[in-house]
Amino acid sequence: MSLLNVNNLTLQFDTDEGRITAVDDVSFELNAGEVLGLVGESGSGKSVTAKSLMKLNPDNAVYGEGSQITLTLDNENIDVLSLKSGNELQVIRGGAVSMIFQEPMASFAPAISIGDQMVEQLTLHKGISKREAAEISIEMLDRVGISDAAKRFNQYAVELSGGMRQRAMIAMALSTRPSLLIADEPTTALDVTIQAQVIDLMKDLIKEFGMGIIFITHDLGVIAQTADRVAVMYLGKLVEQGTVRDVIKNPSHPYTRGLLNALPKLDNLDTPLMPIPGDIPSPLERPEGCVFHTRCSVAEPRCQQSVPSYSSFGDNHKAACFVTAEQQGNV
Repeated sequence: MSLLNVNNLTLQFDTDEGRITAVDDVSFELNAGEVLGLVGESGSGKSVTAKSLMKLNPDNAVYGEGSQITLTLDNENIDVLSLKSGNELQVIRGGAVSMIFQEPMASFAPAISIGDQMVEQLTLHKGISKREAAEISIEMLDRVGISDAAKRFNQYAVELSGGMRQRAMIAMALSTRPSLLIADEPTTALDVTIQAQVIDLMKDLIKEFGMGIIFITHDLGVIAQTADRVAVMYLGKLVEQGTVRDVIKNPSHPYTRGLLNALPKLDNLDTPLMPIPGDIPSPLERPEGCVFHTRCSVAEPRCQQSVPSYSSFGDNHKAACFVTAEQQGNV
């Protein structure tokens, strides 16, 4: 069942340098019980897209006229971009939708204990007693691998290590059992054993509660283990979408191939790393035509002038590239 539909999402920011485009005509969907991996370099627009789903972008954000974000809860469609008041937004902020941020301290008030913040969230969104909320919070802290969870429950964020803060943030996001979980680099500061533990926890919760997850990461290895489908983003554009197997085994956009080639080859340690040449352009200097053409090894003159549309490369696998589409006869 469809949980989230994003159609033609365009987002710009008014700045002192002028209006800049951060997300450009992005469309995707997510079903209940499904994990969508959103990958790309820093500056690709992944986090801005994710924050749009909860209307968390700052006041200078301007959404395009045709932009639509629809969240389906209990067979009721919620037009996210039409929500204005705090009461309306409460439905999607910490209740039906939870977000794990890159920086743990962004989720915790330094002068309030971890436990008090978790309890307040649960009593607000779930309408349960403080005692029940405390029990759920301690259980979730334990499930994400925090030792002596009852003690940590009464501590402050500054008393925890960086990795422990991140695990506490994950526990707080999961404790409300949201319908949609947005995980923005949730395992960045964790060692590999805790990463595996957190990933397993997310998989268990998907089975248990049927939630949908948008998993944002640079780590394609994590995506290969966790996601059902993957969307590749570059400079605000989704350049390729498909099942994890299709995209990783048969990447159809030069940017996706570049990301995969940049991964270390564990089966051949002598193989040199192959980074994508150049840097991602500033949104203030957004290229015309295909946004990737300034770094693309197969770019042609038409790539500098025209924006490629999606071509199909199999069931539910599509990419926006003139050259690949022509090579595979999808023109």
